[in-house]
Amino acid sequence: MARRRRDTPRLKILMAQESARIMVEEGVQDFRSAKRKAAIRLAVTDKAALPDNAEIEQALLDYQRLFHADRQALRLRGLRETAVEIMLFLARFRPRLVGPVLSGAAGPHADIGLHLFADTPMDVLLFLMEHRIPFDTTERRLKLGNGDPICLPAFRFDADGNRIDLTVFAPLAEREAPRSPIDGRPMRRASLAEVQALLAEDRQGTPLAAPER
Repeated sequence: MARRRRDTPRLKILMAQESARIMVEEGVQDFRSAKRKAAIRLAVTDKAALPDNAEIEQALLDYQRLFHADRQALRLRGLRETAVEIMLFLARFRPRLVGPVLSGAAGPHADIGLHLFADTPMDVLLFLMEHRIPFDTTERRLKLGNGDPICLPAFRFDADGNRIDLTVFAPLAEREAPRSPIDGRPMRRASLAEVQALLAEDRQGTPLAAPER
């Protein structure tokens, strides 16, 4: 048992690294799926050796920085430029950028995640239809700030070869972000002006970082 406990921290690091590699190289975007695949490949059965999502996200950032630094910077800039274009297009719904494109952890298969705010989801649906944008409908399961689960309508469509993922909130939800699936804290959201500022920093060669809430 003592040996097993000593090995656990090292196994957790290896699990986080393998999960990150799977997400980057195989296009797996779900942390749980990546973790499950990593556990099978490394033959890890000890639950104590399973990394949390925050540890995997850090391993993801480290992996991209180590193996894909130049390509990652260009890819991230392109994703954020597309995000700005879509946010301008959806300006009436006060869009906020969320997820790996904001944090900088976006891999080659990352979606551009946006939170929109509308009186009803039908407002967004009709807007997309009026502009003749083909889209799919789905649902997004999140946790509110108080921990209560909620299921929200979502729309997906492609733009410039990227998948755009829209989650629609009621107007008052703009005041309080849901909990992040990464660390359980309020999810980071960036306005159009904040994303434009990130792009300006990128073009000036300064480090890219997501704004704090």
